[in-house]
Parts: sequence; structure tokens; C-alpha cells
Amino acid sequence: MMDQTYQPHVGPSNSPQIVSEVQKNDPRAQMGAREHPRIVASYGGEYKDAKTERLVARIAGALTSVSENPNQSYRITILNSPAINAFALPGGYLYVTRGLLALANDASEVAAVLAHEMAHVTANHGIERQKREEAEVIASRVVAEVLSSDLAGKQALARGKLRLAAFSRQQELQADEIGIRTLSEAGYDPFAASRFLDSMEAYSRYMSVNSDADQSLDFLSSHPNTPQRIELAREHARAAAGDNKVDAGRGYFLDGIDGLLYGDSPEEGYVRGQTFLHGGLGIRFDVPEDFRIDNKVEAVLATGPGDVAIRFDGVADSQGQALTNYISSGWVTGLDPSTIRQITVNGMEAATARASADRWDFDVTVIRDKQQIFRFLTAVPKGSAALDPTANALRASFRHMTPEEAASLRPLRVRVVTVKPGDTITTLASRMMGTDRKLDLFKLINALPTGAAISPGDRMKIISE
Repeated sequence: MMDQTYQPHVGPSNSPQIVSEVQKNDPRAQMGAREHPRIVASYGGEYKDAKTERLVARIAGALTSVSENPNQSYRITILNSPAINAFALPGGYLYVTRGLLALANDASEVAAVLAHEMAHVTANHGIERQKREEAEVIASRVVAEVLSSDLAGKQALARGKLRLAAFSRQQELQADEIGIRTLSEAGYDPFAASRFLDSMEAYSRYMSVNSDADQSLDFLSSHPNTPQRIELAREHARAAAGDNKVDAGRGYFLDGIDGLLYGDSPEEGYVRGQTFLHGGLGIRFDVPEDFRIDNKVEAVLATGPGDVAIRFDGVADSQGQALTNYISSGWVTGLDPSTIRQITVNGMEAATARASADRWDFDVTVIRDKQQIFRFLTAVPKGSAALDPTANALRASFRHMTPEEAASLRPLRVRVVTVKPGDTITTLASRMMGTDRKLDLFKLINALPTGAAISPGDRMKIISE
């Protein structure tokens, strides 16, 4: 049984094993290496925080030392994404998002997820699905290189990467069994696997209030979550645990994620209610009241009633050409050249045009600001009367942020607080920021069941600046 509180002095090795050297002649590793940059880019880059990286490395190290193939080297990347996901690529490439770390409640739960993904690598599940994957990668590149007139196509592309790590049900159950055994052998709580599956189930219910909020359910969409699977996980845990009582590693886990970035990252701007704000670019705009904003890596997408969709992004203005020429330079499908006109938007040079393709009508608006061209695409089903009011409202709301607005824009973070006498679940939940469902989200991220009580001295997560 490994003591999870013991941390030996760690120094550099005299004969370091470099991952790239170990993996050099491994064809599986070459497959992982080829896909690695694409994965990192599509999930917002790597999340860099020494404290959190040390936490994840400590958990992975304990698992590696008892894994079924101790010669397999692993390269673990924390992805800078609020989505909840973890997956593996052939050759020992492991990924976990900061969104998943924010949902977990102890080191054993993160260990359960990593052990499961390491089991996919050990069992070579990745090779079995490589052909399917490569066909999909080619298809997604084709979509990515064409500014699709069908916004649903764009959203399908964003979801395409979720299937990159989708395994068959049989492979999932096999990885559960191997993972839970590894978890126990590494000194972690084997019941953490079923606990985290329960948390995912609760998260799924929380998100299902927004039926189109599937982008955050990456892990669920690639890891089918059934009551039978949770029960099987408990059975494997009972078999692995025996009579051993183990520390789940909650204390050092909470230390490691205190201050973890939560939700949107500053580089991609922030969604606050119906408003998108980007401090770095100094711009903001509002979407209509009943729209929902999705802040993705490649663009801001918003969807509203009546199948109305909005896409916003920015490109570098390298040419300095007239915006009326830029609109007609070939990137818009189905453009009607007779509708192109020059306008100004809150003091900024701009141009608009209309386009039609497939079942959609579009308003295209481009706005120049400094060395950047910002682009709004508003799409409505052909003939819908919603096009003008939606596009006009968007344009009217697009403006520079004031210095005060920029200064007050701070990212949300996971903050670990200690329960004081007189604190209740309700009073702690009232301190949550960035959500209008404070109590629900507080209970969810702390895995508190209905009727749970908290006591002075307990440590809880809240989301605040």
C-alpha cells in the first residue's frame, strides 16, 4: 500500500529517460505525436500552472509505477478548456481538461480517470479505431478549410473531436476494470471511479436544462455513462479494495486546484450573461435576450429561437484593403454582390452584405479595428423575418470597452474555502459567481447530495474571481 502523504526528495536523474527517445521507434507513439498539436489547439492550448501540474504529475506517477506495462512512458497534458474530458492517444499521450479537475473532489477521482485512460493505452484500444479516426480527421479538415455556410456543420466540426477518443462499450468496460485495479494497487480509493461517474451523471442532469449545451459533455459523449456501468465499477472496487481503508487524497488535491481557472480563459474572452467581452482586444457585444452563447476556441457561436445562429470571429488585417473588397474576396458562400455596402459601427469602419446558401439566409458584417477585422455571420432559415432585427441589434451593440470595463474583467477561479461556524450550504453558495444557478452548481462541484450537511472545518470549492 503506497502512502499518499509521503513525498520523497525528487532530484534530476544522472541518466534521464527522455520521452521522445523512449518513443522514437514506437509506431503508436508516432500516431499520438502526429495528432498531439491538433488536440492541444482544438482544446485551447495547454493549461500552465506549476501547482496543478505537480498535482497531476504526482497522481500519474503513482499510477505508472504499478501499471500493467511499466515500460510504457506517458506524456500528460492539462488542456486549457472548461469542457469536462480526459482521453488517451496511442503511444502514451494522456489528456485531462482543467474543467474535469474542477469537477473532481479528490486525488482518487482524478486517478480513476487517468487509470482508465492509461488502460486504453495498455490494451492498445487506440490502434483498433485508428482507421475510423483517420477518415474523420480528413473530413473535419475539409470542413475546417471551408467557411461552411451551414452553421450546424461548424458545430458538428467542434463535436467531431469528441469522437476522436470514443471507444466501443466493451473497450470502455475493459478499461474500467483494468483502471480500478490499477487505482487500488497505487494506493488510491477504488470507489472513486463510481463516485466520479456519479458526479458526471449529476453534471449531465445539471447541463440538460440547456439541451444544446453538449460542448461541455465531451467526456460523457465519448464515455457512455449507464447505471450498469456505475454498478460494475462498484463491484470491481469491492473486489479490489478488500478490507483496506485508504486516504482518497482530498487535502492535497484541494491544495493543488485552489485558484484553478474556471470557465472561459482570458485569451478567448469572457461570456457574462448575454455579453461577450474581450479585454485583450478591447471589444464587446451583446446577443439578444433569449440567445445562448458558446465561446469556442475557433469562434464565438450563439444560437437563438427559430434556428437563428450567430458566428463571430476575428482575422488579422494584413492587406488593409477596402472592407467592401474584403467581403467579396471569396470567403463567403452564396454572396449577393449587389447587397454589399459600406457603413460605420460605433465609429469603426465596417461593411455588410447578404448571402444565401442551402436552406439559409445570411447577414455578413465586417468591422475594422486597429490591425484586426471582426466578422459577424448571422444565419436564419430561408425567408425568416428574424435576420434584420438580429443583425441590426448585434451591430448596434458592438463597441470598444471602456478602460473601467477592461480593468474590472477578471477570470473566474476555483477557490477553496474553509467552513466557519454559522456557514451553511446556502450562505456559501451565495458567494458563487458566474452562474444564475448558484446553489445547484455549488452542490454539484462539491458532490453534495440532497440533504447533505457541512460542518465547521470542512473545505469546500466555490467559484469566484
